[in-house]
Amino acid sequence: MTSFFSSTKGSDRLVVTFNDGGRPTKKVGSETLEIFSNTEPVTGTIAVNVEPGKKLEHQGIKVELLGQIEMFYDRGNYFEFTSVVRELAAAGALSSSQEYPFDFSGVDKQYESYSGLNVRLRYFIRVTVTRNYKRDVKEQDFVVQVVQPPPTSLTAIKMEVGIEECLHIEFEYDKQKYHMKDIIIGKVYFLLVRIKIKHMELNIIRREQAGSGTGGQQYNESETLTKFELMDGAPVRGECIPIRLFMSSLDLTPTYKSINNKFSVKYYLNLVLVDQEDRRYFKQQEVTLWRKDIG
Repeated sequence: MTSFFSSTKGSDRLVVTFNDGGRPTKKVGSETLEIFSNTEPVTGTIAVNVEPGKKLEHQGIKVELLGQIEMFYDRGNYFEFTSVVRELAAAGALSSSQEYPFDFSGVDKQYESYSGLNVRLRYFIRVTVTRNYKRDVKEQDFVVQVVQPPPTSLTAIKMEVGIEECLHIEFEYDKQKYHMKDIIIGKVYFLLVRIKIKHMELNIIRREQAGSGTGGQQYNESETLTKFELMDGAPVRGECIPIRLFMSSLDLTPTYKSINNKFSVKYYLNLVLVDQEDRRYFKQQEVTLWRKDIG
């Protein structure tokens, strides 16, 4: 997914290193970020580098864990939903490089990290060294993911759609809720075909809704994540076309519902038929995606 945001910025004097370096990572923009579960403590080390033979006088060093939601249409402003501060050092002077451990245990990380078309939800560590006339600041992003319990109900989706006296099809998906590495299994059954169909495909669509929708601005953006060809050629009455779509290679997130009252993300299966005159007939069905594993 392409994002308009950059991620990490700050002073070269400061370096943030997370503990347990063998954890999973995720590519976000041009960066590879470490992944934490929402219940996992965020711990690590802050290195403050001082050039040999020089002294760094400061008014204090602190580290923060922050969670923010940023909107494309309101760039420059952000909505902070998590903020915890730890003091690393009181005012003083450093004559050599120093390392400071940090530990953010028990910090609320209830939302998943998300980088979309109009909105980004990010978590990051910010280190600040306050000096007489300026501040050295370093921000290091990390990714939070929330493992969800399996749904208690896996009801299949069955629908009949068509155009009167021209086209009548029945389609079925094996369930309405899928984990993000799942396989979509189903079938399309042609009950009546009086239109010259030449092509059929199944699309997965992500729809992002950003904004409050209560008198403020609201933005709705959709993107097609994949187009999976189901059939090439004309079907006949009584023909049954199988569906088997693997989702593990796709850039998916769970379904998000009104995150901090700022944004939602929904997913749809879009069945598309194209006739020989390139007219398109489609039927969308919302499905729910959930996270089974970290990574």
